[in-house]
Amino acid sequence: MDVTPVDLPEPKRLGALSRLAPEPMKVVLNWGRRYSLWVFNFGLACCAIEFIAASMARHDFIRLGVIPFAPGPRQADLMVVSGTVTDKMAPAVKRLYEQMPEPKYVISFGACSNCGGPYWDSYAVTKGVDQIIPVDVYVPGCPPRPEALLQGILKLQEKIARESLGERYGHGRATPTGRLRSGLVLPPGGTA
Repeated sequence: MDVTPVDLPEPKRLGALSRLAPEPMKVVLNWGRRYSLWVFNFGLACCAIEFIAASMARHDFIRLGVIPFAPGPRQADLMVVSGTVTDKMAPAVKRLYEQMPEPKYVISFGACSNCGGPYWDSYAVTKGVDQIIPVDVYVPGCPPRPEALLQGILKLQEKIARESLGERYGHGRATPTGRLRSGLVLPPGGTA
């Protein structure tokens, strides 16, 4: 019996070193990032109180795999911007976001950080934190309830589970293997 091979689409890979990593690695990496989010809270106004309430015993977002209050931006991978972002505070928000290591995510929590809220008309208020940094999940409300933040965290975790590292970081370009080896120290008298 002669069987002809079926042309299947090439599965998405992790990048240039995908030949070394099995396909389920994407699932393992996404699972690890999904359930170990270190939060850097950037509380600017009344929404920060609701954020703190979400971390307390009644709502307890630690059960979702969210570790609250990272010591600083270099240890965090999730920034929750809660409250009114003023034009004077915007450079500080951007600087702290840039100090966070990749992969990093942002939740905009509350009407003020989403679009300026009741102060959208002010000369000193940024019309949404998404004008400064990329936002992954928006949580509406003024102020939103802690349950809304829990829902936003669940939405972010769903997004992380579907994420492809090649699409997020590769930008459609494959890195040549020779470039990956450049700068490596070779063993004495041998080649890599």
